[in-house]
Amino acid sequence: MTFSIVARSGQALGIAVASKFLAVGAVVPAAEAGAGAVATQAAANLRYLPQGLALLRTGVPPADVVAGLVAADRERAHRQVGIVGPEGPGATYTGEECLDWAGGRAGDGYAIQGNILTGPEVVEAMESAWLSSPQEELDRRLLAVLAAGDAAGGDRRGRQSAALYVVSPGAGYGGGSDVACDLRVDDHPDPVGELRRLRDVHELLFGTPDPGTLLDLSGELKEEVQSLVAERGYASLDMWVGVENLENRLVSGKIDPVVLARLRDAAPDGK
Repeated sequence: MTFSIVARSGQALGIAVASKFLAVGAVVPAAEAGAGAVATQAAANLRYLPQGLALLRTGVPPADVVAGLVAADRERAHRQVGIVGPEGPGATYTGEECLDWAGGRAGDGYAIQGNILTGPEVVEAMESAWLSSPQEELDRRLLAVLAAGDAAGGDRRGRQSAALYVVSPGAGYGGGSDVACDLRVDDHPDPVGELRRLRDVHELLFGTPDPGTLLDLSGELKEEVQSLVAERGYASLDMWVGVENLENRLVSGKIDPVVLARLRDAAPDGK
């Protein structure tokens, strides 16, 4: 009922998943910075998530984690799981009674798996997309892989939900957690497309500015910004940025072109 990728890039670990299943992001993924990432699907066994992470935390390789999880599971013939750790190859398992088409592929830093798919071309397209984009940031790379699987046929029952979950040390909001991205589309006719849109919104609101593109907030530009902020009913750029949830892009004495474009496009009432 599901296709997913579990992967690592540098210190970042993440999962992207799509399914003809309500709120797949509430069931399939789990990850912990420094430990690893796990996806449980088909007849998902939610115990695999904490148990898998506990084993990864102690340094057990993904292949051995998979072996341990399924060996203790009487229903393993109906399970599918993918795991990556902080180094080395990922591991994937598909029980012999998972509904066709079902299978997976794994390699250095990734595991791809799916069940009730249109055919093996889904995981083949996903693996090709993963291997062809080594320079991309992990969240974008995972979404490209998911989109490749969706375009290749995906879940043969149709589309309903998708999710993206990425962790990296200190990458959460304000540096207060390791959760870099936790986005879910629970029920939508084009969940992968909607997930990509949400990722773009997430980058806008929670991304940080590129230092090389920052503009000096002086002269005519400073006057323009002050005028636009006043037109929108705010006393300062800081106040408008806070209302727009763009505070991660605020730099003293500078302005992020992303913020400037948003300010120029904003309606006078700030909506």
